[in-house]
Amino acid sequence: MVRFHQLEVVRRLPHPGRGFTQGLIVAGDTVWESTGLYGESALLRYQLGDAQAAACAALAPELFGEGICRAGTELWQLTYQEKVALRWDPQTLTRLGTVPYNREGWGICAVDGQVVTSDGTSELIRRDPRTLQPQDQIAVRCAGRRVTLLNDLDWAAGRIWANILGRPCLAGIDPDSGEVTDIVDARGIRERHLSPQAVLNGITALPEPGEFLLTGKYWRRLYHVRLAPGRHSHPEWLLG
Repeated sequence: MVRFHQLEVVRRLPHPGRGFTQGLIVAGDTVWESTGLYGESALLRYQLGDAQAAACAALAPELFGEGICRAGTELWQLTYQEKVALRWDPQTLTRLGTVPYNREGWGICAVDGQVVTSDGTSELIRRDPRTLQPQDQIAVRCAGRRVTLLNDLDWAAGRIWANILGRPCLAGIDPDSGEVTDIVDARGIRERHLSPQAVLNGITALPEPGEFLLTGKYWRRLYHVRLAPGRHSHPEWLLG
């Protein structure tokens, strides 16, 4: 049975750089963010509440930055269609190397000794956390239908949490069955922008159960949010 949630906003925080957010992770009060677009992609590090990034490493202009995650003492950053993933020192933002990558890069998160990635389809791929070589795949379904456009990912409370590109919602996914068990209505944190690309993207779990940090492409703010019970509704709006 699918659980439905709405969001309570705990606090609004500055979004340093207001970049084209593709990935977001947090540890304590430190945030790492991956931004995209050719010639503009970067990896940033900043403190929650700061208006400016403490450090920023630009990607080569031919690389389009995508999702990020911590794996051990290092950080992975995917690229969109360039068939490589970048490995970084998260403290110095020193690039440590690259590995070949076999799909489009969208989102990535660490899950129980593996990493799981998305590529905009209804499939999530389990990968070796040291090499990113594929090991298995998860077919994501809701009410018997595929859920596509899975984008940025994080792991919390035994679920993979995913942005759905272009839709103001989050999906909680059982990693064993691929079934969507939770749907979060995120319409309450929309921001008004002229750009049609300024969609919700960027999700990272916070230490308190049911709490997340969310943002979007070009958004002015980061939103510290808490899951709250929502009205039961048909999942059609998730499926598109």
